[in-house]
Amino acid sequence: MKYFTTVHDVPSPIGLIEEGIALKNDPFAFSALGKNKVLGLLFMNPSLRTRLSMQRAAMNLGMQVIVMNINQDGWALEFNDGAVMNSGKQEHVKDAAAVMGLYCDIIAVRSFPSLTNREEDYSEKVLLQFMKYCKKPLISLESATLHPLQSLADAMTIKEFQNKTKKPKVVLSWAPHIKPLPQAVANSFAEWMKCTDVDLVITHPKGYELQEDFSKNATVCYDQSEALTDADFVYVKNWSAYNDYGTMPVVKEDWLLSEQKMSVTNNTYVMHCLPVRRNVELTDELLDGTRSLVHQQAENRIYSAQIVLKKMLEAQCGVTKEKIESLQTQVL
Repeated sequence: MKYFTTVHDVPSPIGLIEEGIALKNDPFAFSALGKNKVLGLLFMNPSLRTRLSMQRAAMNLGMQVIVMNINQDGWALEFNDGAVMNSGKQEHVKDAAAVMGLYCDIIAVRSFPSLTNREEDYSEKVLLQFMKYCKKPLISLESATLHPLQSLADAMTIKEFQNKTKKPKVVLSWAPHIKPLPQAVANSFAEWMKCTDVDLVITHPKGYELQEDFSKNATVCYDQSEALTDADFVYVKNWSAYNDYGTMPVVKEDWLLSEQKMSVTNNTYVMHCLPVRRNVELTDELLDGTRSLVHQQAENRIYSAQIVLKKMLEAQCGVTKEKIESLQTQVL
């Protein structure tokens, strides 16, 4: 695996989910695999779980980690080819990404959308420029349109907690928020769920439709109560409008989930990627209740990152099972 930016970069999503869960049971089994390898983490936006889980995952594999906040620790980057750089941007991504590729064996980048220019955001300009110029395996730590590491962790969590005898009904439910948020988590969750054996329902107010590439083949329902009926998992997330891009169309109905609303579900588990605005997106009673999986999802962020790093290291080094065992023997 050279790139991890979407579920389509993964030959077998279900296989990767299962391998991630297995790795969780023995996280130090491949602690020699990353010996003398460096992971570069580049953040253009704030992060807690992504930053810490990536560092922990890399350390579990024996890697060294360099972390950089691009817009604070480094120069402001120019992404337009042919730009005359006579204003506020001091360095072009061509040079910055190339140098980072020389310093690191794997690069991971986090960048958010502007939510003002849909075409530019959905072109994934920032991510693609890094992929083009760093010339090293690259992981998306969340891009303008997708958050694949979060979705892999979510899929692992559902696999761990689902009833093994039935196909689960999974509901992605829009939630209120105080400001416009990207569609990335919702897009990515839908993309991964469609590659697993679940019945996916997406529910949201009118005006909050996702791009059809992500919502097609899922059931889309504007009635939250109808969507929640007999649900096994409810994933709660806010996103802004795609069609009237980046806006927050007025919603008159009450979309805040509560215990009362959950009475129509199949004693459902509640999920959220965090951070969550309590009692705006989800009530305290649901977040702190026995059916909340938000902390289990957060823990699985370590192992979703670790299994992706493991796959990249193996591909990069041409590592075989025998070679891994040899490295482990040397370390011990």
